[in-house]
Amino acid sequence: MKALVCTEPGRLEYREVGAPERKPEHVLVRPRRVGICGTDYHIYEGAHPFLQYPRVMGHELAVEILEVPANSGFATGEICAVNPYISCDDCHACRAGKPNCCMNISVLGVHSDGGMAERMSLPAKNILKAPGLTVDACACVEFLAIGAHAVRRAGIGANAKVLVVGAGPIGLGAALFARIAGGNPVLLDLDRDRALSASAIAGTDYLRCTDGESPLDAMRALTNGDGFDIVLDATGNAKAIEGSFDFVAHGGHLVLISVVNSRVSFSDPDFHRREMTLSGSRNATSEDFEHVIRSIRQGLVPVGELITHRTCLAEAATNLPHWAKAKEGLIKAVIELD
Repeated sequence: MKALVCTEPGRLEYREVGAPERKPEHVLVRPRRVGICGTDYHIYEGAHPFLQYPRVMGHELAVEILEVPANSGFATGEICAVNPYISCDDCHACRAGKPNCCMNISVLGVHSDGGMAERMSLPAKNILKAPGLTVDACACVEFLAIGAHAVRRAGIGANAKVLVVGAGPIGLGAALFARIAGGNPVLLDLDRDRALSASAIAGTDYLRCTDGESPLDAMRALTNGDGFDIVLDATGNAKAIEGSFDFVAHGGHLVLISVVNSRVSFSDPDFHRREMTLSGSRNATSEDFEHVIRSIRQGLVPVGELITHRTCLAEAATNLPHWAKAKEGLIKAVIELD
């Protein structure tokens, strides 16, 4: 079969690889859509902290069922979403009901080969039924679940003042689900056009800075100097993460969604003065995936506005490196395998 292989940083090859056989308790699937994520761009650029090359990327998946074990509950030809976080079910985190941060986790497209290929054998427990969802919608479930999980980690409730820093796909998803949770989210991004576009899709406002005004000054003006109850950082930038501490209100909560391959520091006296809560948010759980699928089915997520760029598997070897740099107008790019 054909696959797109990242052989080393900066090098993609569309080539023949061995086709998988279905393992016991696995489902043989054909990827139909593969969302290209910031993780994939980082892998291509050599900036991912948890990866060994060569690697078939791709974890935002819509798949078609080809072959199933007995009594699996799946039907041949069924279109499903995928939870790409394969947990061991036995470690401390798994026993505590937190498989998203399994101590032995294997993330498709990162720790093991992913969906930029013509066939995959996946654990049946990681295949998600998504009746009523289109192929495109199924491919959006995973990245939206990242934002939904962060919103749940933050405990966002009615009328909470929320700032989402970083208006890429993850930040956009976080803003969407903060609004669905009843919060009042505002988006912040140094790229004003991206903030405008994301806020329009999410149905939220964005932090408006007048000429010469800093985001911190704009925050003080908007919140009467109080800051935000919840700040969700989705920037993937250490300097931006450190700056996000300053937007949090006294008694507020900062949730770090993005991961950076470096240290992050903050002022301990200021942190304690505000009695701030700091949380990490990693991956998502079945509860988050189900919430996203249900929300899409209910028409609460404008999936049609999320996918802005499309390519096929062969042409992704050219397009992915281009989109890693040229992000103007880009929200979510998908690879189509039809």
